[in-house]
Amino acid sequence: MGILELLYRSPFGRIMSVVGNLFAKFHKPFMVYGYFDHESNRYLKYTRISSTATIMNRKSLTIGDHVWVWHYTILDATEGLIIGEGTQIGAWVGIFTHGSEKAIRLLGKEFVHIDNAERIGYTRGSVEIGSYTFIGAKSVILPGIKVGKGCLIGTGTLVTRDVPDYSVVVGSPGKIIGSTMDIDREFINEFEELHNIYYDEEALRQILNVIDEENSR
Repeated sequence: MGILELLYRSPFGRIMSVVGNLFAKFHKPFMVYGYFDHESNRYLKYTRISSTATIMNRKSLTIGDHVWVWHYTILDATEGLIIGEGTQIGAWVGIFTHGSEKAIRLLGKEFVHIDNAERIGYTRGSVEIGSYTFIGAKSVILPGIKVGKGCLIGTGTLVTRDVPDYSVVVGSPGKIIGSTMDIDREFINEFEELHNIYYDEEALRQILNVIDEENSR
């Protein structure tokens, strides 16, 4: 463990985070450790957000610890955005809670003169991303979508509908092609130490039951 990491884990960590966030505005892209969540009024020591990520309406973003948001990603929290603990979001991802794809035609030149809340045809909808979900680079999540926990959203996927827990989703529009529990089963069967650190006890029980059934055949 390096000196900087040791310092970050000490009481000086929060000061280092503030300095890092300020430095990020004048430096090439890098990951900034630490984030203050306005919704919960908590400092998240292990959340890491790129210096190039854009957060719209930060006060409406609820985020868990151990979250990773990579370079040039947009988190639009205009209508409310929840990102669960441990979720990782790749580069160039767009998560949107509002849009003008219909309103701009309906309202024409009057669009700019009408408040967001009163725009006819304006798309609004909060987004929720479950814990320990992975969202691949260049994916897009549309307003009003709920993505469950433990999901894998493949690179370049357009998510247009709700995604159940443990789903593997790919394509444009995204389609469910499998379960992350099936992916994880191979590793859990081989490495017993994972039984004590796996992110989801409910999923682990289901996986172990399947392993037991397979071994008893």
